[in-house]
Amino acid sequence: MSNNPERSTAWQTALTVIQKATPPALPDGAEVMTVVTEYPPGDPGAPPHRHPGGPAFGYVLEGEILFELEGQAPRVLKAGEAFWEPGGDVIHYQDANNRSDIALRFLVTMLCAPGQPMLVLVDDEELAARQDHRVPAGSTVPTES
Repeated sequence: MSNNPERSTAWQTALTVIQKATPPALPDGAEVMTVVTEYPPGDPGAPPHRHPGGPAFGYVLEGEILFELEGQAPRVLKAGEAFWEPGGDVIHYQDANNRSDIALRFLVTMLCAPGQPMLVLVDDEELAARQDHRVPAGSTVPTES
C-alpha cells in the first residue's frame, strides 16, 4: 500500500450502512443474481411468490413499494430504504407500486442454492391454506429491514 499523501481518504467516510442481516447458510456452489425491477404507476407487482433457494436483499431506487412478507404486516418503503426476505418457505405477498403517479424501481440481489429456482409462484390453494400466516395491515408485528 502506498503512503502517497495525495491519495484520497474520502472512501473512509463514503459508506453508509442501510441494512444488516444474517442470511441463512448457503451451500457451496450457490448462485447470486442481481436484478432491477421497474413497475409503472399503480402496478400490483409480482403475484405471491417465494424464493426457495435462499434470501433476497433489496433497495428501493425510485418511488414507493408496498412490501408484504408472510408473518409481517404490509409496509411502505420509499426510495433509499432497504428490505430483505429470508427465502425458503416464506411467502412474499406484495411488491406493488404504492403510488399511482410515479414509477417504482428497486434493485434485488437474490442468493440461491444450486438446483433451486430463484422464484416460484404460490398458487391460490396454498394461499388459502396459509391465510392464518398473513398479518393484516396496521398490525404491530415487529418487522426486519
